[in-house]
Amino acid sequence: MSVKAFKLVSAVEREMLMGDKNHINIECIECCGKNLYIGTNDCFIYHFLLDEKISTAGKITFAATKQLHKYLGFKKPVSELKAASALTRLLVLCDNTITLVNMMNLEPVPTGARIKGAVTFTLNENPVSGDPFCVEVCIISVKRRTIQMFMVFEDRVQIVKEVFTPEQPCAVAVDGYYLCLALTTQYIILNYNTGVSQDLFPYCSDEKRPIVKRIGRQEFLLAGPGGLGMFATVDGISQRAPVHWSENVIGAALCFPYVVALDEEFITVHSMLDQQQKQTLPFKEGHILQDFEGKVIVATNKGVYILVPLPLEKQIQDLLASHRVEEALVLAKGARRNIPKEKFQVMYKRILQQAGFIQFAQLQFLEAKELFR
Repeated sequence: MSVKAFKLVSAVEREMLMGDKNHINIECIECCGKNLYIGTNDCFIYHFLLDEKISTAGKITFAATKQLHKYLGFKKPVSELKAASALTRLLVLCDNTITLVNMMNLEPVPTGARIKGAVTFTLNENPVSGDPFCVEVCIISVKRRTIQMFMVFEDRVQIVKEVFTPEQPCAVAVDGYYLCLALTTQYIILNYNTGVSQDLFPYCSDEKRPIVKRIGRQEFLLAGPGGLGMFATVDGISQRAPVHWSENVIGAALCFPYVVALDEEFITVHSMLDQQQKQTLPFKEGHILQDFEGKVIVATNKGVYILVPLPLEKQIQDLLASHRVEEALVLAKGARRNIPKEKFQVMYKRILQQAGFIQFAQLQFLEAKELFR
């Protein structure tokens, strides 16, 4: 049964990006505060400012204002972008090289600092160095079966560690010293400090695109066999039941209490609280789905859209209105971490009372009595 958890809102129209140049495609995106960066297949980076507007009727729209665009000088696509806002740097992967550019003017740093030989990379959101003026970057190297850890400063980079893996890695997420890796035939957790590794479960990267995503401290979300979205901790165990995705998921994101997934035709929304599918949004030709500081963004080759969450209170009221008491209570309890304590207590009491009246009207007196209590 469906819940209206998200609304899809256009952020960047194709004309703003490419005008009448049909050959331009969006390859990657990054969002940091109001700054939206787009990397394209013809080696350009575009910088937009995103402005969120709320109408009197409560309707949310986004106005994107183009700041500037910059050609990187290669004949290759820009394959990944990551912002390091503490350093005001954008890390740009193009032609197996990570270049540091200024977030505001998109100029490369004067020292020419770069990381060569990277297939893909990710940032450590739970860094171990403790230096606020440095970001920790993990790359899958062009060297076979090799992962490298770097410290990236404002104008220089420094290699910290090189780790060898039992098979070729194809996707990675990092938390502290722990790497969650998709290898050719399986997922593993590897502590790059101690070298200790732990097998998670088998997976064939030749048949499907692996998904490895850090969703919180010491916890990852993975695309498992049989179309399952599996949760795994750094200890190699799962503390949550899996969610049932379609077989061909392209990307996944977390917007608590929901896991959002993208396949070739739909965006699906599952609850982490009861694993049920709550919403399906038709979305064709999507190839990027990512969350940035709680903002979920999807993109086709030609346009960028934002999935705007409806307020949790509104979702709970909608569930109660359709007499789905159990789901409303599960969602209300799950909302505790998103709402200030005093506000939550007032809201929760009111919800229990409403739920009690619904059960009472359905002659479920024992359940109603518990709720009224």
